[in-house]
Amino acid sequence: MNEKSGRIIDIAKENTPVPGCTVSKQVYMEDGYYISYFSLDKGTDISAEVYEYPKLCIIYEGTAEVFDADGNTWSLNKYESIVMPKNVPVGIRTATGCVYTEIGFRKETAMNNIIKSGEVFKLGELLPYQDGKIVNMDIVNEEKMKFVIMSFDEGTGLTEHAAPGEALVMALDGEGIIGYEGKEYPVKAGETFKFDKLGKHYVKAVKKFKMALLLVLD
Repeated sequence: MNEKSGRIIDIAKENTPVPGCTVSKQVYMEDGYYISYFSLDKGTDISAEVYEYPKLCIIYEGTAEVFDADGNTWSLNKYESIVMPKNVPVGIRTATGCVYTEIGFRKETAMNNIIKSGEVFKLGELLPYQDGKIVNMDIVNEEKMKFVIMSFDEGTGLTEHAAPGEALVMALDGEGIIGYEGKEYPVKAGETFKFDKLGKHYVKAVKKFKMALLLVLD
């Protein structure tokens, strides 16, 4: 991944829009999967294009409108997401400016059926908190990529371990602490953290805490 490990990544602040422009930064691309950051200045757009694979869009700042060739539109606000409809021309535009992450999956990727293409949702609202427990939900679980969302009740956490691939942790709600290679990093909603392959890490919920984990495997 084209990100430095062991630091808090504020996607919105690090990808502020450039006046009159659309800007993209590719973070990862391999085996048909990719991760990119986009920033669109107010009044700009990315024209409608046809894709045969699922694309998950997560808004980190501002507002955006997804549109298709049939005149359908979907309005997205901060921290809202959408899986773009496949095999029809779909674009995105913004009146206010926006920053978002786009995750592309293989054409044959099977996503959790709780997520419907063309519906606006918040990742953190897909699963509940439970007293004294950690709740997991697989969004995508494939040989080369796993995308999981998790909720932690206050005081719960994951003990130190190492993952078999590079990973991005995206904080969705509340506050947590990520331990990584002997240091602790407070993290809150809207912030992201990267682990290297086999980097030792743990997670503690300071308050109730939700996160998404995107793991890419060799």
